[in-house]
Amino acid sequence: MNKNLIIAVGCDHAGLSLKTAVVNFLKSRGAEILDCDNNINNSEDDYPDAAFKVARAAANENSDNMKADLGVVLCGSGIGVAIAANKIHGIRAAVCNDVESARSAKAHLNINVLTMGGRVIGPDKVPEILSAWLDTEFEGLKDGGSRHLRRINKIASREKSNLYLSSTLTSGRVVIFNHPLVQHKVGIIRDKNTSVKAFRELLQEISGLMVYEITRNLPLTDVEVETPVAKSIERTIEGKKLALVPVLRAGLGMVDGILNVIPNAKVGHIGLYRDPETLNPVEYYCKLPNDINERDIFVLDPMLATGGSSSAAISLIKKRGGTKISLVCLIAAPEGIKRVCADHPDVEIFTAALDSHLNDHGYIVPGLGDAGDRIFGTK
Repeated sequence: MNKNLIIAVGCDHAGLSLKTAVVNFLKSRGAEILDCDNNINNSEDDYPDAAFKVARAAANENSDNMKADLGVVLCGSGIGVAIAANKIHGIRAAVCNDVESARSAKAHLNINVLTMGGRVIGPDKVPEILSAWLDTEFEGLKDGGSRHLRRINKIASREKSNLYLSSTLTSGRVVIFNHPLVQHKVGIIRDKNTSVKAFRELLQEISGLMVYEITRNLPLTDVEVETPVAKSIERTIEGKKLALVPVLRAGLGMVDGILNVIPNAKVGHIGLYRDPETLNPVEYYCKLPNDINERDIFVLDPMLATGGSSSAAISLIKKRGGTKISLVCLIAAPEGIKRVCADHPDVEIFTAALDSHLNDHGYIVPGLGDAGDRIFGTK
């Protein structure tokens, strides 16, 4: 388990008997505890309140900055809080009152909130259940495990917001955009009969829609403006510096769509080619803003296939002082996500689609072919 994990913990009166055991065990594993209730045994409390508080923290939805990587919530059976927690977008909660349930829920569903029942199990069972959850790897990013990602995505497609994959395996956040406009345009861009002109335009549109959501949490500050009628206090972005770094050449197709949304962002460029003998990425060009260490950086690479080029680009930026880095893709394969998350666990990955796998030629399946060729018409 990543010892830097923040785990939100909460309960109602019926789950209070397990809370001390949960907190003590998680602390022994090096986790930081985010306490989401008042520890008062009140039979009139309502389990949904505890569940919502923990789930919103795990989904990073809290406006009061209570944010966590995972959550544990307790009630009498574990069932009520699981149902309530699953009402929060991006949460996958499961009742795990035994070791096998915890192991299976993690391996197949990558649950980010675990629930248990104080009237079903005793505190002595808590360590082994939590160990099974924390120590089991999600199989969706392993060879042959893409079916689990496919099934999770089908569940997530019924939600109205983005899907947040748990950080337990990846040590970073992976966001797959399920917005209807994004999914509609991705469907068109995949079509082999879509023209070069339409492909370029759609890629720009999708990129703009994605960055609109990615920048949702930019800090704001109050400023005074004078309208034709009166003075008014309005909200403006609080001096946040942003940089776009496309990976040449395909990443260029995403730049204009994002600049339409954040026109003041600076743009760097990274060029890489694959060594024919070692198959490793080799730098041939790198030009970044001088103040790259002060900026939030979006690396743009439409196709996250093996992850080699994206990972190398991120490494180049880090060597030049960049620290706050996100990777923005159009389509990703599990192999690419696994590579980038292993090499750069601090980097968030944003993608419009997560596909099944790579074929023998390293192309994403079903994918859309070579993005560079389709952008520039160079088949």
